[in-house]
Amino acid sequence: MHACIESPERGLYREPAFDISREHAGHPVILVCEHASAHIPAPLQRLGLDARAAEEHIAWDIGALALARQLSEQLDATLISANYSRLLIDLNRPLAAPDSIPERSEIYDVPGNRGLHEATRQYRRDCLFTPFHERLAELIDTRLAAGRPVRIVGVHSFTPLYFGQPRSLEVGVLHGRAEAYATPMVAALAALGLQAAANQPYEIDALGDMTVPFHGDRRGIDAVLIEVRNDLLRTADAVRSWSEVLAPLL
Repeated sequence: MHACIESPERGLYREPAFDISREHAGHPVILVCEHASAHIPAPLQRLGLDARAAEEHIAWDIGALALARQLSEQLDATLISANYSRLLIDLNRPLAAPDSIPERSEIYDVPGNRGLHEATRQYRRDCLFTPFHERLAELIDTRLAAGRPVRIVGVHSFTPLYFGQPRSLEVGVLHGRAEAYATPMVAALAALGLQAAANQPYEIDALGDMTVPFHGDRRGIDAVLIEVRNDLLRTADAVRSWSEVLAPLL
């Protein structure tokens, strides 16, 4: 882990940047939940957002961690999940992406991210972004060194409304080079009567995404993101049902 530099936020990130479950599991899949948490340290006063906005999709992927944990248990697969809000720094964005530390997200301004000093931006990178991705890389490297197969599956959720427009899609499988891995998943989901599609509601972009292009595509490892509409992940039973659908496809 890189040493943190001086910043007005020094000492605020006392909890680990991530959690790992089932580190030594035998399943080929490594589950990744970059938007697992809405946590923002209290001294940052929700980055200027009101309490409701700080719990909305802009801060985390609602239901994604519950689904990732259920999949981890069902598959006996390793899971790495973030412990801080993506509003502090988005773990699924390259550091050069404009929304790595967003000043605005969807319809919300994020006052606490406006005009940040470079020392604070670097501090968040060093304390939150770099440890997460170094540890994920280590998990992958360890398996490859042992001659074990590896697949990467990001677990995400998306909103039923986007800028006021409803989304009928229920589940998407986002991929770059791993088309052969993703295509049968989409076909199987559609065969169950679900509104499913590849590369919707978003597309993988090497300039705007981190996990799939960096840890998967550039290393020749099958990597996809699963996106489930978050109104379908609001209860434990719903999460369990989605896990039962998705686990056999991974």
